Amino acid sequence: MNIFEELGWRGLIADCTDTEELSRRLATGSVTLYCGFDPTADSLHVGSLVPLITLRRFQEAGHVPIAVAGGATGSIGDPSGKSQERQLLTRDQIAANVAGVRPQLARLLDFDRPSNPARLVDNADWTEGVRFIDFLRDIGKHFTVNQMVAKESVRARMEDREVGISYTEFSYMLLQAFDFYVLNRDQGCDLQIGGSDQWGNITAGIELIRKKLSKPSFGLTLPLITKADGTKFGKTESGTVWLDRRRTSVYRFYQFWVNSDDRDVIRYLKYFTFLTRTEIEELEAQHTANPGGRVAHRALARAVTTLLHGEAATLEAIRASEILFGGGLEGISESTFNEIVGEVPTKSLSKARFEGEGIPVIELAVESGLSPSKGQARKDLEGGGLSLNNTRLSDLAQKITTAELLFGQHVLLRKGKRNYVVVSVS
Repeated sequence: MNIFEELGWRGLIADCTDTEELSRRLATGSVTLYCGFDPTADSLHVGSLVPLITLRRFQEAGHVPIAVAGGATGSIGDPSGKSQERQLLTRDQIAANVAGVRPQLARLLDFDRPSNPARLVDNADWTEGVRFIDFLRDIGKHFTVNQMVAKESVRARMEDREVGISYTEFSYMLLQAFDFYVLNRDQGCDLQIGGSDQWGNITAGIELIRKKLSKPSFGLTLPLITKADGTKFGKTESGTVWLDRRRTSVYRFYQFWVNSDDRDVIRYLKYFTFLTRTEIEELEAQHTANPGGRVAHRALARAVTTLLHGEAATLEAIRASEILFGGGLEGISESTFNEIVGEVPTKSLSKARFEGEGIPVIELAVESGLSPSKGQARKDLEGGGLSLNNTRLSDLAQKITTAELLFGQHVLLRKGKRNYVVVSVS
């Protein structure tokens, strides 16, 4: 399959301008394309993965991707898909966010490829030096208010009398159109991609290029990701799933994918992985035959986590997952165990409690919060429900000493199958 056919098979084409001509261009030579990423936070989230991975798909097919960090557009805020006006960020916040987002863009694109290296640019570089009067005269004159109001993102906000839309956000479309025009003029960029909510902004840029440069250009939108259960993609009970491991641990990132709804998993394999059609169809067959086996879920989680965080971190996340499902601790590394520490309740006790004869296991169960009382702790232990470092406890008189401390600092207590607490010494 060529890149256009592959995107179609993966369900990644929501809309496209001049489908036949773009398909021909992609099949006959290298095309330069771009996608913008506004730095509204110091990390992208999983919702940004579809366009970012799509840029990489184009690069793998021999095309030249440009990732645009929106230092300029991010200072305005895109009204597309937003029911409320964004809070404006300070210049320092935007600069910090761009610095945080840049390495994430670089992680998925190859900037050193000899034939078609990716490019990373900041639209503040060509926007901040433009005078307002010049922008109105050179860019604004090519748009009518009628055209701008007709765009869905603008019209929806104008119809909400309570919220409305400010002139600032109303102008966002012109800034994004200006980006496409500059990239087309200076870097030969003929194609812009983005989520389906970007259609109005993309076509505005195509129109500007036609009027100022008398050249054709193209736009392709990708589907906005939804979840089968109706909840918002990229959100969990603990909040947004970020690409920065300091915001979302590798373990939690892995768990987000492995816990995908059965109805979504094959679609996500197509969207978010580079597994081949044959591999995905085989996983689909296994999933249909035995959804409880969760083979497709694990393949999805491993592929996406490896793509973003690397093989070593992914293996640690898988190992941590196995441990939190009752697996043994043999050979566990300290970095893997630290993934667990961040995911379960933690209780701090003095190291002196473990020294000498140690602390009675019944007292430890109570002081850790695992059991509400000594009586209940005895019942839990006699019933085989208490484990230390994933080894079942059976001796009521057992005392836990420093010899049981993992890495000289922790013990992992479990009650039942899923109720964990880490006791750390201080």
